[in-house]
Amino acid sequence: MDHSTQARNIDILLARYGDSHQDHTNEIIHFVCIPLIVLSLLGILWAVHPVVAIAVTLGSLYYYAKLSRQFAIGMGVMSAAMLGILALLPEGTVLPVSIAVFVVAWIGQFIGHKIEGKKPSFFDDLRFLLIGPLFVLSFLYRRLNLAY
Repeated sequence: MDHSTQARNIDILLARYGDSHQDHTNEIIHFVCIPLIVLSLLGILWAVHPVVAIAVTLGSLYYYAKLSRQFAIGMGVMSAAMLGILALLPEGTVLPVSIAVFVVAWIGQFIGHKIEGKKPSFFDDLRFLLIGPLFVLSFLYRRLNLAY
């Protein structure tokens, strides 16, 4: 792992996020729901206009690159796959499906935090809405023995 100031910042953010994600059931719920929330949010933005979804993606990737180039690459791959899926969906289905998935996935998140007994991290710091996907990705990186 890179021990530069940027790496320490991401390590601090992941540790703080992890404080309210200790329960295994809550972690599993997050592993399912966070990618669904990202996909559905991109879908809602895509329904406004694909350029909006791409612009928001690029903005988030800029933020991720400031935290960790390796995470930005992983999120770039994941985002590109999600945008590709959205591009393949039949016209008129993206918005209703995205809204439904968004609502159900957030309900799952809140159930997970009820089980955990701790409030979601973003209640204290909105940055954690962007750190959640990195929290999930960090498990994959550690499993694959990839530095971040």
